[in-house]
Amino acid sequence: MSPIATSTSSRPAWVTDELVAQWCAWVRPDGDSEVEPLTAVAPYDLSPIAAVPSCTPADVASAVADARKAQRDWAKTSIGRRGEIVLAFHDLLPARQDKVLDLIQWETGKARFHAWQEVAQVATIARHYARRARHYLATNHVRGMVPGLTKVKEVRVPKGVVGIISPWNYPLYLGVGDVLPALLAGNAVVSKADSQTALTMLWTRDLLAEAGLPAGLWQIVAGPGSVVGTAVVDAVDFVCFTGSTATGGTVAERAARRLVGASLELGGKNPLIVREDADLAAAAAGTAAAAFANTGQMCIHIERVYVHEKVYDGFRDELVRVTNALRLGQTFDYSVDIGSLVSAAQLAAVEAHIEDATGKGATVLAGGRARPDLGPLCYEPTILEGVTQEMAVCAEETFGPVISLYPFATDDDAVSLANQGNYGLSASIWSRDSGAAHRMAARIRSGSVNINDGATAAAGSIEAGMGGMGDSGLGRRHGAEGIRKYTEIQTIAAQRLLPLGPSPKSSVGGFVRNTNRQLALLRRLRVR
Repeated sequence: MSPIATSTSSRPAWVTDELVAQWCAWVRPDGDSEVEPLTAVAPYDLSPIAAVPSCTPADVASAVADARKAQRDWAKTSIGRRGEIVLAFHDLLPARQDKVLDLIQWETGKARFHAWQEVAQVATIARHYARRARHYLATNHVRGMVPGLTKVKEVRVPKGVVGIISPWNYPLYLGVGDVLPALLAGNAVVSKADSQTALTMLWTRDLLAEAGLPAGLWQIVAGPGSVVGTAVVDAVDFVCFTGSTATGGTVAERAARRLVGASLELGGKNPLIVREDADLAAAAAGTAAAAFANTGQMCIHIERVYVHEKVYDGFRDELVRVTNALRLGQTFDYSVDIGSLVSAAQLAAVEAHIEDATGKGATVLAGGRARPDLGPLCYEPTILEGVTQEMAVCAEETFGPVISLYPFATDDDAVSLANQGNYGLSASIWSRDSGAAHRMAARIRSGSVNINDGATAAAGSIEAGMGGMGDSGLGRRHGAEGIRKYTEIQTIAAQRLLPLGPSPKSSVGGFVRNTNRQLALLRRLRVR
């Protein structure tokens, strides 16, 4: 492991108390609230970040009510005008990226390159939906009941107020990437900011206001998920949630009681398969990137690696070499490959999985220890071998920089192993045989399957849907569904010239006979 010295100060020098107060003005607390503000802890030095107002259920109700008022005018605003605002935001974001990169690192502890990936992804989402929203939301003219006499069209209308509950691990991408298509679809949004990363979202809210977003359209509330998140689910017209499978199930159940739709991206225990014909050097580099990006705190990161038995030793040795060369540490520049974990709780969870596995016979091939000399929450990227079913790390999501290696004999074995468990979020296959890899991909139960890439190819392809199967969630972000889910389909049918049914001058029996003849004729003519 190549260490990098920790930075001496965690708080970016440009972040003043006045700026924090300006950002926090976007949070909607009740003026009479006596709830204690939220104060997150900076991963780099465990110092307090900044006090952010904590909301009550009454504050949430007020935010939703104001959002509804703003949404009425926004729904009348042309898609073209909405797109102009989002494109202005797109231009501002990379121009100000150094500021938000500092905030993301301050709040999460991640390496700067992984923070920059959030900027690139959100800018891509902004550009894509600003350009394609009109296409995705276009009116669809369909054939009516009586061709020529019944004219029918499907139009998309906004849900109204969308509630978005996002996690700490990608505060810009997951906190804002779902907001943009919801706004472009004509909705207002109420976001529940994660308590660890509220400043990143509030900074972005400020930037969208500068881009021209009307006041009131994007409301932000903060506070404990059990209180504030629940109040959001109970008040909005659609819920977009990203987080754990356990909490996602509770959100879905609560939304269902009100007959409100929900999109859920949840946990994963994502597999990677190295076939016998794979380029081992490329596969090892890709595995390390997909496993240890964001310090392993990524819903689509790789945790299980299945390697063909004939190339197992060669791949293992190359992966260990690549992993040991990664630079671990804490800096506000691009000199670090792997940053800190986000919290003491996350560090404890990683350590518990490693201790359980090694105590039951697993072997540590790389990493396997905390590095307090580099930072209080730094943990070395870890590779395990000899993991068995009785070890927690085998099936439970670690959400940290830990992967386990397993040999397999045949493609059928690899598919069976990859499909173990109830998760189905992301998967990866490495092979020089494209046809064989595609055939294998079709057999894997996963929302996304990457071929000769660990995770980025699918997640970064914004025109394709991203989401999970099984315990990994419902619905999709990105692509057509990523914006259409925020709308309802309304069918408008207009009848002309003749009524639909027997006319006053004909008998019911005659009408039935004539209609039956028409059905037979349409069948012979192969009319759909």
